[in-house]
Amino acid sequence: MTESAEKIYEQALNLPINDRLLLIDKLLISTNLSARSDIDQAWSEEVERRCQELKRGEAKLIPGEEVFEKIKKRFTQ
Repeated sequence: MTESAEKIYEQALNLPINDRLLLIDKLLISTNLSARSDIDQAWSEEVERRCQELKRGEAKLIPGEEVFEKIKKRFTQ
């Protein structure tokens, strides 16, 4: 990554999560890789919904290690 891209990345990390998600969306759109806009829109809405649930305390984050341990136990019994 170039020095200027690294600097922008570091600045972006300081943005609120909603701003970072919007920035990600805009960057992806700018690459013209999004041929499946319906799917992209659905995922964008899902991410927003999940973020709002977290903010309202209706959902909680689970550490990845815990998730993978549960999966491992489920499939190795």
